[in-house]
Amino acid sequence: MKILIVKLSSLGDVVHAMPAVQDIRAARADAQIDWVVERGFAPLAQRCEGVRRVIACELRRWRKAPLAAQTRAEWRAFREELRSESYDAVIDLQGLTKSALVARVARLAPGGKRFALANQTEGSSYEAPTRWVADVAVRIEPHVHAITRSRELCAKALGYLPPKWMRFGLHSSDREDGDPRCVAFVHGTSRDDKCWPETHWVELGHRLIAEGQTIGLPHGSDAERERGERIAQTLGPGAQVWPRLDLGQLTDRLAACAGVIGVDSGLSHIAVALDLPHVQIYNFDTAWRTGPLPPQGRQRAVFAHPAPTVDAVWQAWALAQAAR
Repeated sequence: MKILIVKLSSLGDVVHAMPAVQDIRAARADAQIDWVVERGFAPLAQRCEGVRRVIACELRRWRKAPLAAQTRAEWRAFREELRSESYDAVIDLQGLTKSALVARVARLAPGGKRFALANQTEGSSYEAPTRWVADVAVRIEPHVHAITRSRELCAKALGYLPPKWMRFGLHSSDREDGDPRCVAFVHGTSRDDKCWPETHWVELGHRLIAEGQTIGLPHGSDAERERGERIAQTLGPGAQVWPRLDLGQLTDRLAACAGVIGVDSGLSHIAVALDLPHVQIYNFDTAWRTGPLPPQGRQRAVFAHPAPTVDAVWQAWALAQAAR
């Protein structure tokens, strides 16, 4: 059975779709799974166990110049690649107009069907074209975790019950040069109101360094790099700003760490998928939708407004470490 998953972005959403892929593999031994994703996230989808082929697109860039010759040429190439296979099931896990477009372009095998969300779930974007394009629109309980939403949609589309166990199937390359004492600080996020105060990062870093840990500071933008440099300068030689890495390299480097402490961001969700000791920091009460699923053992969420205290994060880190 050939299945196409359409989950284009963003980073955390791509990670949250991975358990649904593992469910399909467990339920359908004959499944051949392809995945359409934005090119920037392709290195992550390629590391998802059971994904046969990753089809990369650049809809975010193409829509900025839809009539440009380069855009038209790249769209034609993407369309040809997408339609080189016929699918028994095309499952739109995104629920947006852009994902509905991709699902519509994909070619169905005789008897094949397109599946999509029939309704919006709390805290998630949703656009009606995804329902119009689908042959079967699947209704999902609105108050649901992002991971559970994808798992239930795939299960209802393909006719199986989601297993009680859950795994992401995210693999990293073996690294021999990692620092097993390193705790990665995921301090950057796409929204400033999700950030944790720099003074809190510094205080937490001092506590960890005093216990023999080192601190790694990844970044994905100039602003994040500058913040990381300020934190590292205050902490001293026990902290290091990592070079700018692509998602595949970042995944590998995170996998080699002792654990991760981070705000609600894609890299924090990667830490969960890698089953690392991890504390996820929330300034808003949204951990029920995107944070580590219970029971919280190696991965824990801490919420407070306007921001969790250093003591609260420190206590959660101790519990995560104890559950290793």
